[in-house]
Amino acid sequence: MMNKSKQDEFERTFLVRYLPSDLTSCRSKEIHDIYIPYDVSHCKLRLRKSGDVIEMTKKERALEHEGSHLHEYTIPLTAAEFDALRVIKGKEVRKIRYYYNSDDVVYEVGVFQDLLLGLVVVDVEFESKKSMLTFQPPEWLLTEVTEEDFLAGGELCGKSYSDISPRLENLSYNPIFTIL
Repeated sequence: MMNKSKQDEFERTFLVRYLPSDLTSCRSKEIHDIYIPYDVSHCKLRLRKSGDVIEMTKKERALEHEGSHLHEYTIPLTAAEFDALRVIKGKEVRKIRYYYNSDDVVYEVGVFQDLLLGLVVVDVEFESKKSMLTFQPPEWLLTEVTEEDFLAGGELCGKSYSDISPRLENLSYNPIFTIL
């Protein structure tokens, strides 16, 4: 029987000011995303290979004007299913995700690769809306970008750093090219 799930996700997203010095000692994995369909500006359907975990996910806003509360639908896939579906024309993006723990908070640090090299985005997931609203970001995080649609995975896929750099500059973001 297929294990399909829907869950509510409370998440805030940030750009970084700088990377924590001990980030490379954290658990990490490469993530390869393929967003479909190819011909829409903001894809919501994603094939993901994240380490040994392979799945298809669809994320939608729970409320139209609130990017921090999402409905996420996930279907686990086998490697054969992933290989069969990946031939569909989609927009791809790769990143290395580091799981950085500090003060009982897990920061999912996404260091983008390939054409988006220089972009580092941090997601913080919360158990409840209350815990999300009371969260105080540490100094190494530059600015919150939860409501910046241009930084959503479905918007980033298929773009290069130069495509988004003017908008990042408006947020006072400096690219991070540190090789991790």
